[in-house]
Amino acid sequence: MKIIVINGSPRTDGVTASVLHSVESELITRGIDVEYFNLTDLDIGHCQGCCSCYMTGNCFIKDDAAWLSERIRRSDGLVLGSPTYASNVSGLMKDFIDRGHFVIEQLLNDKYCITVATGENYGFKNTLKVLDDLIIFSGGILCGHVSLKAPFNSKEIMSKKTRKLIIKATCKMAAKKKNSFQILYHKLIFDIGIKPFVKRKGKLYRGVTERWSDMQIIKEKIT
Repeated sequence: MKIIVINGSPRTDGVTASVLHSVESELITRGIDVEYFNLTDLDIGHCQGCCSCYMTGNCFIKDDAAWLSERIRRSDGLVLGSPTYASNVSGLMKDFIDRGHFVIEQLLNDKYCITVATGENYGFKNTLKVLDDLIIFSGGILCGHVSLKAPFNSKEIMSKKTRKLIIKATCKMAAKKKNSFQILYHKLIFDIGIKPFVKRKGKLYRGVTERWSDMQIIKEKIT
């Protein structure tokens, strides 16, 4: 397996990074090839909301967003981690979510995923939900999520509970375990929500349907 790990924190050695590196180490011990990226090291601009990527299949902004999305597309899975800012993901992570071809284009179709959220207050649960929903709505298989409540920018020592969550999630990822409920849930979202919406857009979203066809998500031609 080839797994991409993405740190959405502007701090490359903070709490989120420490959890992600623990996930990374656990995956490596299971014989999995891992690539680790800090979003703060990449050039990813704000989405302009023009929707041209849905028509052409490519974003007009020439930076690292499409390059990273392609790395994910060619992988077997993804680990996404973010700290909690204002009860949500970081700005870095939000920019990549907006630019990353996730939900509409189904970037994570049949890929095994883990989410990580850290934070000092209750809001980190909201961050975890944002990431979990992103995975499932984008066609991914959520193998597990890891949350850690820790003081902001602390050097938190990994708790036994967090360690167990990491082992459990990485074990499922390595075993390529699927969740029947998740598969059904995503099918409903795709068949009732996403697919009809794209179909109504017609040629304006031809880049999306061409991508779906290449990924063998759909067999029929949508015009």
